[in-house]
Amino acid sequence: MTAAPSASHSAPQVHIFADKAALVDAAAAQTVELMKAAIAARGRCTIALSGGSTPKPIYQAIAKTDLPWDKIFVYWGDERYVPATHTDSNAKMAREAWLDQVDIPADNIFAVPTDVDTPDTAATLYQQSLAKSFQVASEKDFPQFDVILLGMGDDGHTASLFPHTAALNERKRWVTVGSKDGQPRITFTSPLINQAHHVLFVVAGANKQAALSQVFAPEADSAVYPSRLIAPVGELRWLLDAAAGQGLPNTIEPKVHT
Repeated sequence: MTAAPSASHSAPQVHIFADKAALVDAAAAQTVELMKAAIAARGRCTIALSGGSTPKPIYQAIAKTDLPWDKIFVYWGDERYVPATHTDSNAKMAREAWLDQVDIPADNIFAVPTDVDTPDTAATLYQQSLAKSFQVASEKDFPQFDVILLGMGDDGHTASLFPHTAALNERKRWVTVGSKDGQPRITFTSPLINQAHHVLFVVAGANKQAALSQVFAPEADSAVYPSRLIAPVGELRWLLDAAAGQGLPNTIEPKVHT
């Protein structure tokens, strides 16, 4: 059993929105706000994207925003081990919904190299790409992203950190190989995610209620509900629609947006 995130990390901010459309609007607005703040503070923004169906309209909304695209650097928190042109590719979805619609330099986009011989090679190369991009000399020093966007599955997984998989136990690598039903995924590790300035979970649907009740429980097993592993040194926000928010324990007092 593992307890909830320690007191040394800030308590998560939990927001509930009336429906999925309101959730998408809020997630897009808050992401843009954090991107602008990072650029103002540090001269650029590094953001790691999530995959799945929920982020697509968020990316489409961000694409309509006027931002200094040359100061924005885009990465992925996880990727399926499929060609970049495959319909299941997270990078393909983000490019079509957002990145191909704006004037962002190609050199600012860091997709996972899934065109290599093995998933482990892809993970190693992606870690090397992060080291070069963030100018981190030692792999003992984890990069610090400005913004990491995450989703959560109805099994409690996030990124490609799935229940009862070896990726959950990785503490030294920044990027490792995850697995879902025997299919390999390339994923950020929880220690890398937890270095971020801002982590935003965006979660929709009544099917997420059971997992959320355990992710926010005072005690539960992170091997069963991997989203419990996410406790960043920076800010953690959970953005939920009303259907998902019904899964929160009574001890959680979210901010409800009507």
